[in-house]
Amino acid sequence: MTVAAPPPPPPAIEQPAPYQASYGVVTGEAPAGTRRIVVRVGDRTLAARPLRQRRFALRVELPRGESSIRVVAVDGAGRRSWSTVGPVLGLPLAARPGLRRERADPGLLRTVRRLGAGYPGTAGIYVQSLTTGAGGAWNARARLPAASTLKLAIAVAALARGDGVPAPGSTVDGLLHRMLALSDNESANTLEVWLAGSTSGGSYVVNSLLRSIGIVDTEMYGGYEIERSTSGRIPRRVDEQPSWGLGKYTTAADLAALLRAVWLASGGLGPLEPAGLSRSEAKYLLFRLGRVRDPDKLGREVGRLPGVTVLHKAGWIDAARHDAGLVFWHGGVYTAAVLTWRPGGAGTSADVLAGRVARAGLDRFRG
Repeated sequence: MTVAAPPPPPPAIEQPAPYQASYGVVTGEAPAGTRRIVVRVGDRTLAARPLRQRRFALRVELPRGESSIRVVAVDGAGRRSWSTVGPVLGLPLAARPGLRRERADPGLLRTVRRLGAGYPGTAGIYVQSLTTGAGGAWNARARLPAASTLKLAIAVAALARGDGVPAPGSTVDGLLHRMLALSDNESANTLEVWLAGSTSGGSYVVNSLLRSIGIVDTEMYGGYEIERSTSGRIPRRVDEQPSWGLGKYTTAADLAALLRAVWLASGGLGPLEPAGLSRSEAKYLLFRLGRVRDPDKLGREVGRLPGVTVLHKAGWIDAARHDAGLVFWHGGVYTAAVLTWRPGGAGTSADVLAGRVARAGLDRFRG
């Protein structure tokens, strides 16, 4: 009686990791005897390559949004073994982090100035292609009430102070999910206390981290209430500064800079890695931003377009409505931050402005 040989062990996947964003890099180690490696998502084969050694490293174009990735090892006898990793947030290969020299785009400058000046209140706008460096801005250094946008800064500080990517279902993982995806104030306050023993201490940690990476026009001020330019560069100036009192504040330029820093850190680049945010932690944060469900601001016009992914954090109070995020499309990525202030109530006109700014950026950058 012939005894069938046992199946080969499954391949070990190193990248991507679950609950993280991925730019399509798939690496790991196949079992001995593997002759071919295949990468699949659902019924789609993304790559099939011969393998001469046990180590494998492939670049594939992942589908947008969350998916599970299967890596299949095929040996000389045609036997297969596989491993699956997920959920993974797929981002385009063309959006891989890299350092680019910034430059003002005259056409985009005219567009955002027109949009900002046409808002019936005060607006601050910053848009920049991180793929090419080109961008435009309007009133981008005007300080406006930050609302919940600074929960992104709390998340960066918490991950930088923590010990690696939070385990799924852990306390910190749950707090980050509720703070970002649900904009929960109590979770934000709990994370500030976790950082330094009090909300004021946590604010100090957040502000110190921001200052260390060159963000100086933003102030995290305590906790949240619980209800029961130079020539040739993108202009960063104040065109209109409203008076609104004390509290948390930020600018469109600062929020865009923070998002760019997170994006760079997901590739092991930029100022946040020395500040303690690892590549894996940055990819985890991008994944969490991908689960924010507030589609009627930056994503109002671009969020439902094929192949477009919007990762963002919004914030609002009665007089202010903001959104800041990263918009990915098959040709790259850009950051957009739109802040608005209107004493009588910002209203949906602020959301419409954010949608138009995001659309203007996409139209300009993809030509």
